[in-house]
Amino acid sequence: MALVCAISSEVPDQPVVSPLSGAVFERRLLEKYIAENGTDPITNKELSIDQLIDLKVPTVAKPKPPSATSIPAILKALQDEWDAVMLHSFTLRQQLQTARQELSHALYQHDAATRVIARLNKEVTAAREALATLKPQAGIAPAAPAGPTLAVTAEAGGAADIPSEGAGLTEEVVSRLQDTATVLTQERKRRGRTIPEGLTSSEQIRSFNTLASHPGLHSASVPGILAVDVHQKDTSKIVTGGADKNATVFNKDTEQVVAILKGHSKKVSCVVYHPTEDTIITASPDTQIRVWNVGTSQTLQLIRAHDGPVTGLSLHATGDYLLSASRDHNWAFSDIRTGRVLCKVSDASASSPLTAAQFHPDGLILGTGTQDATIKIWDLKERSNVANFPGHSGAISSIAFSENGYYLATAAEDSTVRLWDLRKLKNFKTIQLDEGYEVMDLCFDQSGTYLAVAGTDVRVYLCKQWTDLRVFNDHTAMATGVRFGTNASYLCSTSMDRTLKIYGP
Repeated sequence: MALVCAISSEVPDQPVVSPLSGAVFERRLLEKYIAENGTDPITNKELSIDQLIDLKVPTVAKPKPPSATSIPAILKALQDEWDAVMLHSFTLRQQLQTARQELSHALYQHDAATRVIARLNKEVTAAREALATLKPQAGIAPAAPAGPTLAVTAEAGGAADIPSEGAGLTEEVVSRLQDTATVLTQERKRRGRTIPEGLTSSEQIRSFNTLASHPGLHSASVPGILAVDVHQKDTSKIVTGGADKNATVFNKDTEQVVAILKGHSKKVSCVVYHPTEDTIITASPDTQIRVWNVGTSQTLQLIRAHDGPVTGLSLHATGDYLLSASRDHNWAFSDIRTGRVLCKVSDASASSPLTAAQFHPDGLILGTGTQDATIKIWDLKERSNVANFPGHSGAISSIAFSENGYYLATAAEDSTVRLWDLRKLKNFKTIQLDEGYEVMDLCFDQSGTYLAVAGTDVRVYLCKQWTDLRVFNDHTAMATGVRFGTNASYLCSTSMDRTLKIYGP
């Protein structure tokens, strides 16, 4: 509601109120009236300027007086508007050109800076790799001179032409192997057929879901994780071997990288985590086997047991000896404490490269897989081939002994997983997978209750019934490794998609 001056009947610019009449006036008109008469215009009572009360009201915008009342006036107004628009457009074009020039300059600077940073990163990476290679070699202690009963040392590069392949298996070593096997066999009999306390049930396995996915453990420039293993004493620690030539130790509970082990000149294809020590063993197509201390990230021993790519690693139950297999057609038995190759064995009746190797839980026999689809069982003490398991039609990709000591699981490029009874020396179960399914890794849990398969997907089978409990399709590329945590409390897998995935209830 607009205020109206009691004198002019128009909206006042500076409204004031007379305290005598309560009427609203234009200040300049009322001041003139008071100056002439000295009274209120309405009540005619005496009034002074000091008694006036100002009103605070929004400023009223008065309408613009009409100017476009003729055609010439309209044309002039339109011309003025056009001129103003053109001037504004010219100013905007100038500002746009200036902004384009500044942006172009900034982009050139950014491109140059990116190239410099990329070159510096490449130089830093090369320097770090060179340093990582030099440090372990500098820290490797030279092995003691070989005695008359020892095989060639690791520094000598292997012993393909040693007259006696088992010269390094002294009576002391054989006795220790036998004592360990006896103890393990007695413990297995004592456990009997009882289910270990705290073992995850099959129903819980069925409810497993993906708990975490970790894609940043290895370099993105050379994607792919090729191997995985879990520390049995502290199952929060996991080691992975990557196509980037590094092995990474990762703590799944804190989700932190514990160590990065650099030293191989080619991809890390096999990893083993020592069950009771913070020690890791890695192997690579560069023919080297390295024993690492996780705390220092340094190489403790460099074992040169082979002349070709190493395709399999397995740690003996004593925790002191290592089985390795290679495409040079040999398997080797080495001491991880001294770095010595104690024996190196090849099958004279076959000329096919070895593709997998695994110790039996007791440690007196071992299994190897070959490129020509044959599974061979060896007596370690005699270094002799005691049994062969034919049946696969492709190169053997993985073998795994069950903790019960009776079962052997094997996989090959024929989309099958075969189960063998070591007592009867025969195949008692064949799991036929989908056509084209590739199996890259097999793993029994520590109780021998479950079997995990990694390849086209990741799946878990219940042993004895051999039914699949759970299938995981989370990886976007081939799964390359799989391992159980203690009591099958969790499952972890790696893949060529560069991720480590953790599954659990």
